[in-house]
Amino acid sequence: MLYQLSYLALVGAMLASGQGADGAAPWSSTGGLLGAGAREFAIVTATGKRLYLLRHAKSSWEDPGLDDHERPLAPRGRRTAEVLSKHVRANDIHPMLVLCSSARRTRETLEGVAPGGETMIESELYSAGPGELLARLRDLPEETESVMVIGHNPALQTLVLRLAGNAGGRPGSEVNRDDGSDGSDLATVRRKFPTGALATLSFECKWSELGPGGAELVALVRPKDLH
Repeated sequence: MLYQLSYLALVGAMLASGQGADGAAPWSSTGGLLGAGAREFAIVTATGKRLYLLRHAKSSWEDPGLDDHERPLAPRGRRTAEVLSKHVRANDIHPMLVLCSSARRTRETLEGVAPGGETMIESELYSAGPGELLARLRDLPEETESVMVIGHNPALQTLVLRLAGNAGGRPGSEVNRDDGSDGSDLATVRRKFPTGALATLSFECKWSELGPGGAELVALVRPKDLH
């Protein structure tokens, strides 16, 4: 255990300095150089738990008579899923567990992104509000260090704001941090959480203790950021 902690500390120091063990820039597990943003992301998420909230990619409205639950991804959505898959691999995003809504568009997003880990398709997530999503997360076993939720708006957007911003957590509401500050990513989420958006939150508490203001938004990726 002490060896593992020392190793993490060493890796964190190298990432912070932008160097590998031989003095060179660090590499990702996929063989690419880690940029400044990726190094910062790796440092922040080296400890604690991680929660990835992914809104499904763009869905099709081509068949107006199709039940909402059965709407597939649009061609644009399928392309977004492919791009997100590359982002996930390049940034070593490997959730231990993936909770996915049973809707066709979320299942197709899951298939396209392919984040790995144990997968649970849950019908309750299709219509779940932010409070119900949080209740589901609080029920997770403590040994689960990272979870990805693939779901829908407005629940995901509101949950990001509730966990990483103010207690109200409503899109368009005013910030209620103790210091009155507002990070740029959080402000972006407040304005819009588009299809294909992926928010990464980090926190130190137990899943059962997760609540408003209890997490930090450490990364936000939107499809347009990856093109």
